[in-house]
Amino acid sequence: MEFPKLRTNIEVIPVESSGERLLCFRDPLRFNSGLVLTPLGLLDLICFFDGFHSVVDIQAEWMRQRGELLFQDDIQKLIQQLDEHLLLDSPRFNQQRQKIEDEFRSSPIRQPVHAGESYPANPDELRRQLEAFFTAEGGAGKPGPGSSTGKIKGIIAPHIDLRVGGACYSWAYKELAECSNAETFIILGTSHYGLGEFFVPTRKDYQTPLGLMKTDQAFLDALEQNDGASFGNNDIAHRIEHSIEFQMIFLQHLFENRREVQIVPILCTSFHAMVFKKLSPMQEPRVSRFIGALKKTVHEYPKPTCFIVGADLAHVGRKFGDPFAAQGWLQEIEREDLEMLRRVASIDAEAFFRSISKDDDQRKICGFPPIYTFLAAVEASSARLFKYEQWSEEATQSAVTYASMGFYS
Repeated sequence: MEFPKLRTNIEVIPVESSGERLLCFRDPLRFNSGLVLTPLGLLDLICFFDGFHSVVDIQAEWMRQRGELLFQDDIQKLIQQLDEHLLLDSPRFNQQRQKIEDEFRSSPIRQPVHAGESYPANPDELRRQLEAFFTAEGGAGKPGPGSSTGKIKGIIAPHIDLRVGGACYSWAYKELAECSNAETFIILGTSHYGLGEFFVPTRKDYQTPLGLMKTDQAFLDALEQNDGASFGNNDIAHRIEHSIEFQMIFLQHLFENRREVQIVPILCTSFHAMVFKKLSPMQEPRVSRFIGALKKTVHEYPKPTCFIVGADLAHVGRKFGDPFAAQGWLQEIEREDLEMLRRVASIDAEAFFRSISKDDDQRKICGFPPIYTFLAAVEASSARLFKYEQWSEEATQSAVTYASMGFYS
């Protein structure tokens, strides 16, 4: 490989193990088999793996900057190591990516990706964990039998790792279990990897350790007809995304002994270009068309439906590109978050958008696209904020915020 190039989305994290300082390479898109470790001293060399420096260029730069001779064999050895782990933008990687993506597209089932990591892969252990979220300190308590009045039209729940925000999830799902009569749940999730169009529905059924959750094909047929566009199988964004997967296990756990329900999984990609232009997402024809189609489909659909929004809020601190530690700003972040959530509770999509765009989304609200879509599509008249929480990660001087809310007719 004459011009080695590290893949642009690879995370490179300094770590320490057994007293040795190392570089940890992590592929968020999960094309390789896991974490890869190399000596920290190789960082300066890997910085030249940008696709513009040839091996000879790297040797010359190394000599110019350090006055040291760097052998081609040493560079090639590192190139081979990284390429074997699919960390380089190379023919090997592109071939493997194509194979994995083709297999995903051809499968009618979306397999669980985060089982065994963020939550147990064993069904009984998973049920116990989910039950514990409801009864834990800060949890909502076990759901009662419920009235199933159908007055609840949607919930906003976190999509943060369950091990962090599980108790906060429980507030939204307790309300859902007690108040919803829905047979179809429309799940709007954040797409974290910017793959696909503004909206990426999938027709795949979702597999979890608790079983197979069927996707409502009839709803998608109607949505497709109202939108005037074919969704096809361009749903690769669902392959590793957690924002819907985490909602799925709560939904299955709550309803597996109550009634059979189906889902409509839709990922929402970034609206942030509109934030910087101060243009409402509804001024983008593709966004307004889809939201209009979604609202029409829900209104006309013969079966009762309910929205689930998997959305976190602020992402602040050094881990997220800020030049400061989030810990000194937690009270200010909470004040601004709660002011924004008042706009959400007013069920006013444009007021919500203005609250984010006024400062160019300084707090990086990652649930912005699905929350906006929900507010613009739902037919609700009131809302309640159940729980607001902050997760402060001291090690990275960062923080993530999230909440649970309910919306009613």
